[in-house]
Amino acid sequence: MAQSLPLVLVPGLTCTARLYGPQIAALWPFGQVTVADHRRDADMAAIAARILKDAPPRFALAGLSMGGYIAFAMLRLAPERIAKLALLDTSARPDTPEQTAGRNTQIAMAQSGRYGEIPDLSIPRYLNAKHQRDERLTTIVRQMVMETGPEAFVRQLMAIMSRPDSRPLLASIRCPTLVLVGDGDVATPPELNKEIAVGIAGAKFTVVPDSGHLTTLEQPEAVNAALAEWLGA
Repeated sequence: MAQSLPLVLVPGLTCTARLYGPQIAALWPFGQVTVADHRRDADMAAIAARILKDAPPRFALAGLSMGGYIAFAMLRLAPERIAKLALLDTSARPDTPEQTAGRNTQIAMAQSGRYGEIPDLSIPRYLNAKHQRDERLTTIVRQMVMETGPEAFVRQLMAIMSRPDSRPLLASIRCPTLVLVGDGDVATPPELNKEIAVGIAGAKFTVVPDSGHLTTLEQPEAVNAALAEWLGA
């Protein structure tokens, strides 16, 4: 096993530490594992700076979806502190106009007392079609959305909508990198993740079968194996 290295996990939109429940125990042997809090700021750089302030001096970084956007922001601020990088079910691209319009609609819902409808919108985008009737998984999604709350949800959407294009950053990433995506991810499809892997020299690209956007919950054993290999290399 490689030398012990702290690991910082960054959740996605409306996701909490529950997103990484299956990973925390499995990856603990490689070093201290912490889950970052990404609920308090409405700007990617501010979220990244807050996480860096509390993070170890040098660490491995893994982010899923919005967590990947935040990881890119952290790399802009302190690339020397990130020893290894794992980008899960994410994209290096900025929002499209259509995505921004959809997020503005959800902001309006959250601000008008309709936040309770968000889980029903999220589940079809978060979970593989065959998992959308899995009571255990849908319950976790609903719990995470409720734990996030409408105010933090709005801040997260504002940060996502204003994020920069990270494609120009890819060629500068030098640390060992894993890019992983579910084969049925409709939120950030495999081709967007492959684009990231192609842009980062030496990156390993892994497609997880029978999974949607929340690979860490839908196929934890496959994700744990990929992350363990990445950390142990």
